[in-house]
Amino acid sequence: MLIQTIINYRCKLAIADNAGQNVCMSIVRKETPADTSRIHHLNAIAFGQADEAQIVDNLRKSDALSVSLVAEENKQIIGHIAFSPVCIERQPEKINILGLGPMAVLPAYQNKGIGAQLIEQGLALCKEANCDLVVVLGHPNYYPRFGFVPTQPFGILCEYDVPADVFMLQELKKGVVSKLTGTIKYHAAFANA
Repeated sequence: MLIQTIINYRCKLAIADNAGQNVCMSIVRKETPADTSRIHHLNAIAFGQADEAQIVDNLRKSDALSVSLVAEENKQIIGHIAFSPVCIERQPEKINILGLGPMAVLPAYQNKGIGAQLIEQGLALCKEANCDLVVVLGHPNYYPRFGFVPTQPFGILCEYDVPADVFMLQELKKGVVSKLTGTIKYHAAFANA
């Protein structure tokens, strides 16, 4: 409930700071069972294919959605973000690592701050859940504004063959990354889509 109050407050501030421009009229909340078909539809539309929607469905069926939030405006789901467990080879101790993604916003609502709301609130919930580190496979010009940095300088690689600058991390507990090296492996739901 406290998170929801903070979210609503931030939205009101964003509107006031932008002289009434429609920057943030959405409410960000945890997904409910009633949202699943709408989340599937949203991901399919936003990505122009069903793969990401199927990943989210598979994660949910595997009980592997650690954090799953929706952005809602006028009772319509306009955005979604998922965080799920990932593991790293040669992990010396139990470190809680989550992968951000998929994240989707309906095309008509993109570039209005909805994705930023989802990321910020998702990271806050990850931190509350004692997550140590979050990784993301995403646009190198977008995610750094939220504190993500490339993983490669830390000796952490992605299991997928991707350019080094698109695989990033954010420490939620300082110093954790110094204890890690190896390849991040995503949940099997990503391979089964």
